[in-house]
Amino acid sequence: MLTAEQFAAAQKANVETLFGLTNKAFEGVEKLVELNLQVAKAAIGEVAETTRAALSVKDAQELLALQAGLLQPTAEKAAAYSRHLYDIAAATNAEVSKVAEQTATEAQAKFMNAVDSAVKNAPAGTENAVALVKSAVAAANNAYESVHKAAKQAADVAEANFQAVTSTAVKAAQGTTKSKRAA
Repeated sequence: MLTAEQFAAAQKANVETLFGLTNKAFEGVEKLVELNLQVAKAAIGEVAETTRAALSVKDAQELLALQAGLLQPTAEKAAAYSRHLYDIAAATNAEVSKVAEQTATEAQAKFMNAVDSAVKNAPAGTENAVALVKSAVAAANNAYESVHKAAKQAADVAEANFQAVTSTAVKAAQGTTKSKRAA
């Protein structure tokens, strides 16, 4: 049974965990805002530069060359932006996952201590019930570990797929640019 002090300590730990997670989420949002401000600032400068270049074009062939020259950098910038977004999300998710794992590990340890304490104080003849509880806890721990490993593998596969799609998009843009220049 929990004492008032244990309950208060548990609540304090939960509040601290919540504040920690909230701070990590805000850090992720701050990074996202900073990235978007950098992109917007760069885009404004590039629009001004492109407008000046377009206004100085003397014929249609120069205009086509200008357009072709803009396509590849745009695709590469979009891929880089997507990569930055993914990195921010992945870093924030990793921090939240780390806190969740730590909290789960601590909760599991406290639960096992409570089970051990209950086992020590269990009346004679309840050995089968105690063994059943320990078996259920072990099964739950194994299931958690399996789910955690599967989630990690899924995240790794998603990142590999993201890398492949980004690489393919940039290569496709480069190929399009080269074919337009050759034309």
